[in-house]
Amino acid sequence: MIDQLLELDKELFLFLNNLGSETWDTLWLVITNKLTFIPLYAILLFLIFKKYGLKPFLMMILVIAVMITFTDQITNVFKDGFMRARPCRADGVSDFARFVAERCGKYGFFSGHSSNSMAAAVFGGLVLRPFFKKLIFVLLFWSFIVAYSRIYVGVHYPLDIICGMAFGALSGFMFYKLNGYLQKRFIPSE
Repeated sequence: MIDQLLELDKELFLFLNNLGSETWDTLWLVITNKLTFIPLYAILLFLIFKKYGLKPFLMMILVIAVMITFTDQITNVFKDGFMRARPCRADGVSDFARFVAERCGKYGFFSGHSSNSMAAAVFGGLVLRPFFKKLIFVLLFWSFIVAYSRIYVGVHYPLDIICGMAFGALSGFMFYKLNGYLQKRFIPSE
């Protein structure tokens, strides 16, 4: 059963990865670059600051830093634990895939880009939901695009992406709840 699932994952990866073309490669390389979305993060932080004020904002900065560290480190634990070769390093896959990324790590299960972007999307969307009801949908779409970019550039299988996004969503929700608890416990309401 697992072998069939992994085989389907490889086939789906090759199908999705080979949909790409040189015309779009630069765009997807920009999307997959971690630095590209610094302006988005800055806007989200600015909105949180404007809507909540300094003390709650500082508490959220701490929670966000711990959240990103948590998702990133747990991702590494899974990668080192499962040791699933990335598509760009896998026999029988790398010969048929389009490898667009500048480099390729050793292991890929599960995707750090997917987990981090989804955690940020869920956390930011939920924190700002009282002020911007539909923002969470925009952020979830953005996270999906970032996740897909990892397939496009040839460094992750679809299961890496799906599991990364699921873990990120769970982490984002968990840290959103932790933030709510910490805000009530340590930040007096005015």
